[in-house]
Amino acid sequence: MAYPESSETIAAFLPKIKLFESLPAEALDDIQQSVTRAHTYQVSKNSIFQTPDDERKGLFLLFAGRLRFYKINADGKQHTVCIQNEGSVFGEVDTFALGEVGSYAEAMEDSTIAFIPAGRFEPFLRKYPELSLVFLSEISRNLRVQGEWVEHLVFGDLRGKVLYFLNRLIGKFASDAHADQEITIPLTHQELADIVGATREAVSLALKELSNEGILSTGRKTITIDLSKMKKELP
Repeated sequence: MAYPESSETIAAFLPKIKLFESLPAEALDDIQQSVTRAHTYQVSKNSIFQTPDDERKGLFLLFAGRLRFYKINADGKQHTVCIQNEGSVFGEVDTFALGEVGSYAEAMEDSTIAFIPAGRFEPFLRKYPELSLVFLSEISRNLRVQGEWVEHLVFGDLRGKVLYFLNRLIGKFASDAHADQEITIPLTHQELADIVGATREAVSLALKELSNEGILSTGRKTITIDLSKMKKELP
């Protein structure tokens, strides 16, 4: 549901969008003008913001909160595609797509999302060529990450998949991870199972083994990672 947001609020949120960090002030001002109050959404935790049938073409700016993107197979099993947190951009225009199209999007916590319709955004690409380079760089990064995940899906065992995704999630859930010895991720066994495409029972067993090795510990809906030991497990 859309809720009115003041232009001052939108201006405060916009610098949080990581893709826009290197843009000149003029470009940011233009983008701010395109973010209308009617297209700014407050999404409650556990609410579905997007479905595979969503036909909105444009860019979504995740001003605050966290979203889980997932698909459902023929058996009704969810498979998490990715998790996006504050500062992320997703969506599709005629010239490019930033992934997550055709997926469900569920708010993992209360979130604020702005939408820029494709017709409003595409003129910016012609006016500011540097913006096109920013998005090309992001598309390349997404392809690289997807390639890594396919490699783990095809060749990795469950232990390797769990370690790989927990390592990726460290950056998603704690931007200052490099400064701490431990990071606690608010994640259930079932949610992690959905991410790696395994049963909850198998993931619980893998987590128990990693816990016995001192790499992590689990709590109620949390996984706490020892960063130094995790680093030693990764190639």
